Amino acid sequence: MVSKNQIKVIASLQQKKYRALHQMFVAEGQKVIQELIDADFELVQLLVTEAIFESVVSDKKTLLTAAELQKISALNAANNCLAVFKIPEPKPIIEKGLMLALDDVRDPGNLGTILRICDWYGITQLICSEQTVDLYNPKVVQATMGSIARMHVHYLDLEDFLNQTQLPVYGTFMDGKNIYKATLPEEAIIVLGNEANGISQSIRKITKNKIAIPRFGSQTESLNVASAAAIVVSEFRRGFSGK
Repeated sequence: MVSKNQIKVIASLQQKKYRALHQMFVAEGQKVIQELIDADFELVQLLVTEAIFESVVSDKKTLLTAAELQKISALNAANNCLAVFKIPEPKPIIEKGLMLALDDVRDPGNLGTILRICDWYGITQLICSEQTVDLYNPKVVQATMGSIARMHVHYLDLEDFLNQTQLPVYGTFMDGKNIYKATLPEEAIIVLGNEANGISQSIRKITKNKIAIPRFGSQTESLNVASAAAIVVSEFRRGFSGK
């Protein structure tokens, strides 16, 4: 049985300030939870509606009815399991290889999808401005479909970081060089901007390499940031896919 206090704490983790206070986050769905367990995230509590996760010790696992779990879940239709994990200590940034940097991306679904794109293309580090949506927002965790378990995500002053990095910095702009005609390096930082406003002026000033995805249609004004991320990363990887 889950106590009222436990329910209150779990419900509070929907908000960033309580995730920061308790240093915990919520994950829902068997695939996401299993990948986090396999990646050695510290499990605090597991709530299930059936006999699953047999490897989890009984004192960390509680059996609930589907109706009880629905009351705790952040989803409109709850899965058969919900888990609370400790937020891990951040790891140091290793400025090597291909990295993405997000300048004020606000939509949880976009961040989650971008993490999946990074995971697919073997990018393990993601740099986020301090204004970018929180990695442990439940909607972000859900949208990653487990890729969160393999990513190192860093929140920092993006302008300061880009000013000091030794890697070449690329940014996506409407007036940039056609990405299909550009010679792209194997190691770089690719900056993607806010859904409504693109890359901020302060970051624009320090982005030396401006690239663009050419538009072939005549009506659409812009691409979704996650869609743009997939196209750009694919093009960066294309020239080195045979290695």
